[in-house]
Amino acid sequence: MKTIGLIGGMSWESSALYYQIINRKIQHVLGGVHSCNCLMYSVDFAEIAHLQHTGSWDLLAKKMISVAQKLELGGADMILLCTNTMHKVAERIEHSINIPFLHIVDATAEQIQKKSYNRLGLLATRFSMEEDFLKARYKNKFNIETMVPDEKARVDVHRIIYEELVKGIITHKSKQRYLEIIDHLVQNGAQAIISGCTEIELLISPSDISVDLFQTTRIHAEKAVEMALQ
Repeated sequence: MKTIGLIGGMSWESSALYYQIINRKIQHVLGGVHSCNCLMYSVDFAEIAHLQHTGSWDLLAKKMISVAQKLELGGADMILLCTNTMHKVAERIEHSINIPFLHIVDATAEQIQKKSYNRLGLLATRFSMEEDFLKARYKNKFNIETMVPDEKARVDVHRIIYEELVKGIITHKSKQRYLEIIDHLVQNGAQAIISGCTEIELLISPSDISVDLFQTTRIHAEKAVEMALQ
């Protein structure tokens, strides 16, 4: 079994979900009391969130590269960045290490293509919904078009992530707001929905909506297991 290197803490709520999914998948595949070989470097999200909102992406890239290199030196055989938003600096991380970097879009797109979908709604942070670092990769590499909610909905989705979900706060009101936004995307042509922020899976599950939900956290984590066991 290869050793999975996880860059976590963004937020720790979703990083804990990564750890749980990976270990449960390993146990399911191998049986018995098997668990994963992994290393996680968990950062302080308060610092990361501040740098995101002040646009300090060069500094964020340097921090992520440093963590990835430490994981590689520690014995990791691959790197996962346990957040969608920080994939804004993914290429810089990938070019700074000598082990595979598993991109969250690539893992997710592989599952979307199995269903032959090509137009999906994207719920994520405002960084991910309003900039192109995720959307362009879906489009240019996989010919998958992503739709995002309107301005007011984007503000609500982002606020709920940073003010509630990263703190583990789950409310019925916020869930209903997300479901309204998803319904609107579906009414406007979305064939399915991408939960493009790793915390969204804490709030919305596939059984909550009428179309397929591509849970990026679960997909990313399970793809890592597949790679670790190859």
